[in-house]
Amino acid sequence: MRYMAFVLVAVFALGAHAEVATETVEYKYGEVVLKGYAAYDDAVTGKRPGVLVVHEWWGLNAYAKRRAEQLARLGYVAFAADMYGAGKVAKDRGEASALAGGVRKGLRLMRDRARAGLEVLRERPLCDSKRVAAIGYCFGGGVALELARDGAEIAGVVSFHGSLGTADPEDAKNMKAKVLVCHGADDPHVPMEQVIAFQEEMRNAGVDWQTVSYGGAVHAFTNPDSGDDPTAGSAYNAKADRRSWEAMKDFFAEIFGEVQVPGSM
Repeated sequence: MRYMAFVLVAVFALGAHAEVATETVEYKYGEVVLKGYAAYDDAVTGKRPGVLVVHEWWGLNAYAKRRAEQLARLGYVAFAADMYGAGKVAKDRGEASALAGGVRKGLRLMRDRARAGLEVLRERPLCDSKRVAAIGYCFGGGVALELARDGAEIAGVVSFHGSLGTADPEDAKNMKAKVLVCHGADDPHVPMEQVIAFQEEMRNAGVDWQTVSYGGAVHAFTNPDSGDDPTAGSAYNAKADRRSWEAMKDFFAEIFGEVQVPGSM
């Protein structure tokens, strides 16, 4: 509870059929005010698994919020965390690099801010606090993995084109979560050497892990806003996006079991 003190800011519904309710949620890490984004389907009754969403290096923008809404439509309670504070979103790559670097330079800071978001998710009224997972994109994928390395009580972690390296690979022995890594096989930002080192880290720690590499995909392959030129190093890949989302759904079915999907009643 040390991270809590969150305040409901806004509530509204999206779509006539989906009944996805969303809320902007203020919470604190120390003296820093963070602004996250919750999504859930209010047509489904009872508690359901929760999924923490960690944004790309751009910050908690519309893309991360859309992913939270998609998870809500699958029957989960989703909470997109704010890793930068005040809902900060970078204006350009330089600012994004600076913001992400400021969080990355302190491993404890990164892990604790992720834990702050996790605690907000667990406290959501409809969340089954004993069935939670974390997913992340690019920068957020690395954050989600660090949350698991920190020994957080989560069932699983999914990294989409995330950074796989860590300052302390020995911490993998603390992992309680199962791990799915969805990786662009041609990602220049996460080269094969890093993938191999990560796999060895997982193997040595006895983690239940899997990596899936998508041929022809580079960095940021799930985000349509990343463009369509793979030679730039980051580009959208519709096939890899679809396949990785399906892989995540199968992974969640394994770790959570049956979930009441909206519209299936």
